[in-house]
Amino acid sequence: MAENKMTSEVKTRLICQVLSSKKAKNIVYIDVEKKSSLCDYFVICSGTSTTQVKSLAENLDEKLKKEHSLVPVRAEGVKEGRWAVLDYQDVIVHIFNEESRDFYCLERLWEDGRNLTKYED
Repeated sequence: MAENKMTSEVKTRLICQVLSSKKAKNIVYIDVEKKSSLCDYFVICSGTSTTQVKSLAENLDEKLKKEHSLVPVRAEGVKEGRWAVLDYQDVIVHIFNEESRDFYCLERLWEDGRNLTKYED
């Protein structure tokens, strides 16, 4: 596959669009570039069931591979459907079921009031 030269901000918005098109809930993205060497952005969203969490992760993976030649370097938790993580190097995607999202509350750990953005279509 050809190397993709998409910026992390453009990739983040694309990921949000794909998740939104499949009815992900409460999509937010957090700019963590100045807080972490892991990545530039976290994208966080919810599915209403374990089935939807799996479906969101699988659809995102498939669509980004097929249409943009973007392949995650790592994917975890997709089969369980409670908390799926897809690592696209500069953007890490967290797809939670609602109970797990409430429990781990990643938004509160990483946002400082200025770097959290709620995705709106």
